[in-house]
Amino acid sequence: MRNIYRSLLLLLAGATQKELARHVRYLKVENQILRSKLPKRVQVTAQERNRLTRFAAKLGGALDELVSIVHPDTVRRWIREAKQHGQPKSSKLGRRPTALAIRRLIVRLARENGWGYTRILGELKKLGLRRPARNTVKNILKANGYDPGPKRGVGTWDEFLKIHAATLWQCDFFSKKVLTPKGFRDLFVLVFLHVETRRVFITPSSFKPDEAWMVEQAEAFRKHLKETGLGAKIVMHDNDGKFSQPFNDALEADGKLEVRKTAIRSPNTVAFVERFVQTIQQECLDYFIVFGQQHMDYLCREFGEHYHEERPHQGLDNDLLATVPKQKRKSKRKQREPEELETIPLSSVRCKQRLGGLLKHYYRDAA
Repeated sequence: MRNIYRSLLLLLAGATQKELARHVRYLKVENQILRSKLPKRVQVTAQERNRLTRFAAKLGGALDELVSIVHPDTVRRWIREAKQHGQPKSSKLGRRPTALAIRRLIVRLARENGWGYTRILGELKKLGLRRPARNTVKNILKANGYDPGPKRGVGTWDEFLKIHAATLWQCDFFSKKVLTPKGFRDLFVLVFLHVETRRVFITPSSFKPDEAWMVEQAEAFRKHLKETGLGAKIVMHDNDGKFSQPFNDALEADGKLEVRKTAIRSPNTVAFVERFVQTIQQECLDYFIVFGQQHMDYLCREFGEHYHEERPHQGLDNDLLATVPKQKRKSKRKQREPEELETIPLSSVRCKQRLGGLLKHYYRDAA
């Protein structure tokens, strides 16, 4: 009886093996047909490699007959790497790394100026380069030991400023202690700023900003408006006593301008001109001991030219003020952006310096 059961089991096992062999032969033919319709090279992920390696490790010599997606020797290499390192190495796919020349240029700008990543992006745009992402610049700076700079939140402005930006001017004073034969004295400068374009009019300095001097600067400002053609309907200033009534009357003399004073203790309403005052002080005047009135006027004039013609303005999408149209919102759509390049030779990047190298302007050498 025992021999009968053994013979029956052997018969069933043999039938099962024959069935499995037929299945395998069919799957091999189907796999060959499917493989013929695919590209010659098939990319597999790390997870797919792990699965193939796990099942192929027990096939032995049958690899040569079964493997078709890659060369059998490739699968054998995956199996060896899995035994040595626990899992096969995967090739990294993703975004191309930033060109070495661009990385070196970013580091150079940070090293020579101490700029943050936003200002550096402006310089790259000015040079006509295809700019990397903000995080890419930040990571490059961090990798080379440079602080990418503090984040600057977006300011919240009064609706009045937004609506009237095209014809709104703000004015404010700043002063600097200068060395004279009589010792240190305060020297005053008056600044007018056009809110929409950020262009500025800087007056000559004065030790005595009295009523007569203020009226003279108001008339000079009106003349400046005629020469530039910038829109002007409202001039805002704070409640400083130097802004006297004769000064206001001189601005409103032709009936085209209206003077408005800010509310008491509301410096945010003239924040644009105050930001410019901070800029000229931090980027220029704080580095000098000023010797007299002529020296002060020279420093302000040099910075004014740099500010208008060479310095990217972060509040205007890092554009140069010299390239921003007078009615920016209406005409910017018609302007074509310059073609951005992937990279440029470092030897073609030139640097123009002002004030002994304090103010730097980078540009491409003409082809």
